Amino acid sequence: MRSDPADYELIAPGTLQAVVALLADEPGKWVPIAGGTDLMVLYAAGKLPGRKLVSIWNLTELRGIGGSPDEITIGAGCTYTELREHDVIAREFPLLASAARWTGGIANQNRGTLGGNIVNASPAADSLPALLAYEAELVLVSVRGERRVPYVGFHTGYKKMRLAPDELIRAISLRRGFSGHLHYSRKVGARNAQAISKVCVAALGRLGSGASGGVIEDVRIALGSVAPVPLRLTGVERIVSGKSVDRELVQLARKAVAAAIQPIDDIRSTAKYRAAVTGNLVAEFLEQLGGSGKPA
Repeated sequence: MRSDPADYELIAPGTLQAVVALLADEPGKWVPIAGGTDLMVLYAAGKLPGRKLVSIWNLTELRGIGGSPDEITIGAGCTYTELREHDVIAREFPLLASAARWTGGIANQNRGTLGGNIVNASPAADSLPALLAYEAELVLVSVRGERRVPYVGFHTGYKKMRLAPDELIRAISLRRGFSGHLHYSRKVGARNAQAISKVCVAALGRLGSGASGGVIEDVRIALGSVAPVPLRLTGVERIVSGKSVDRELVQLARKAVAAAIQPIDDIRSTAKYRAAVTGNLVAEFLEQLGGSGKPA
């Protein structure tokens, strides 16, 4: 059953200050809407529960990508198209640029926003493993001011997060300094774009140099579609850190991956398939990382 527009109220205050004041006056009553690529699907199906919508689409305070020598700041209202076309994102944060290319089609990329992808909180979202791998920080704003929180741990359960009813995500901050890392990303699905992932992997790694050459010095592995939330494999990372990549380590990592994930059977795939593919992809990442310091 389709929704009736007469059942909904939509306002566009025009400034971030006005929006957060509205959220503070009636916490939980107003649903922010930016690109609408997720909300409008629910609306069209008659399943959008919120009846009071506040537009944040054109708020200048939520747009733009800026930087300093230490970090890049991405406005929560930045679209996938902006991420995909930004030179610094493509050069320094290619996992995020790849995720932006995978998300929907061109129309969705022109409207969908990074902040919206975070608060929609789908465990299958393509951009979220990249944010975990880069150890992003979120800048949250309300009438009380701003606070920064690590993205790791932001999602506490399926569609649950550490965001107060009167808060918005204003920006996403990424620390720079990954030029010496191997960046690995894979999406497994019916297609690379316009398809929800069966499994999504974003990983970073760097081997040591000098006396520690060939040893894994830094590693981050993050997954989508294999748990109720986007997942950082911190246990697997601890197992492989400080070690050289060989067949025994890869097999040990496979077993640790199987123990860390919680895949399910659904319309897109089976838990058994997801578990097998995830193990294969993490193994492929480690093998590429192990070979990254060797002469061609």
